[in-house]
Amino acid sequence: SGLSWEPRSRAVEQIHLRCTEGSLEWVYPARALRVVLEPNLASARHTTVCIKPASNFQGASIYVERAGQLHLLVSEAQGARPRHVSCFSAHTPQGVALFLQASPQRDISRRTASFQYELLSNQSTAGPEFKKMALVEAMCRPCDNMELLMAICSSDFVVKGSIQSVSHDSENHMSQVDVRVQKVYRQKNQIFQQEEGSGEWRGPIQTLLQCKVKKGGGDFLFTGNEHFGEAWLGCAPRFKDFMLVYQAARKRGANPCEF
Repeated sequence: SGLSWEPRSRAVEQIHLRCTEGSLEWVYPARALRVVLEPNLASARHTTVCIKPASNFQGASIYVERAGQLHLLVSEAQGARPRHVSCFSAHTPQGVALFLQASPQRDISRRTASFQYELLSNQSTAGPEFKKMALVEAMCRPCDNMELLMAICSSDFVVKGSIQSVSHDSENHMSQVDVRVQKVYRQKNQIFQQEEGSGEWRGPIQTLLQCKVKKGGGDFLFTGNEHFGEAWLGCAPRFKDFMLVYQAARKRGANPCEF
């Protein structure tokens, strides 16, 4: 909180964040805050950083520090844009520094400058110009058999279910698949939840509009990764087709993990 600082001090508060993803909330922003993203993984090769301001982002602007220069990443006016994600490449492995500059304010009303961040390795990015996120999950093509088998081992979520509806957001170039879930094999966070009234499990999965997802009948195995609290579609074969691939691999001892 900016209220905890000495009123006459002109020092810049500095904090170090050691995780590859997380969030920061700065209430009553005052003066400036320097945030160093410094993951504790010595072997990590994180080349891309993505920042998603909260929908109620107020009271500050975010800059990225490069070679002693500050480059505007998120202005206070931009912060309220829903789903807006800013990504940039990290040129140095030592850590990435963000600089939050508080906006002048005439009253003491509560403002909160909060954002989520993710550090991504170059294996999970598709070049610098990635729409909304560096999403290899949304490559709009069927996965081959080996990719399917790896998806159940390494995905943030693996669920069996059917497509309830598909909605399209042309402005943000995204589609949302609403899934009625029969079984949750794994999920990183609680995106797929049980409804109180019906007792059914449901959850939304995002993908890119260019993938032209349509509602199809039958059961699917939905896999993918989570970014900023949202599930993004990866491999999604029909469940019966996946089971044939998995059982054949298991007979050969070629399944990379148990399902």
